[in-house]
Amino acid sequence: MSKYSVTKTPATVMKELAAKAQQLRKKNGISQLELSKRSGVSFGSLKRFETSGQISLESLLKLAYFFNRLEDFTPVFQIDESLERVEKLFSNKTR
Repeated sequence: MSKYSVTKTPATVMKELAAKAQQLRKKNGISQLELSKRSGVSFGSLKRFETSGQISLESLLKLAYFFNRLEDFTPVFQIDESLERVEKLFSNKTR
């Protein structure tokens, strides 16, 4: 994929999430060490996340839970029912 692509890449999304999480932490006046202790995410994982965007899904969800943002993940991989009906019109099974 071109580095000038309009579509976001996984690396771009990772860095954006890390920047948003860092802003949220700072806005709430919480140090990395305090967030680590209170969220259950190791200090090393938190530091790595904020610098590179790399974090396990479990740790990311723990941070989201801590900041009361877990519901933000609800639409991820959600199936659009209206699209499913359209796809059935073109499937071979209905012919």
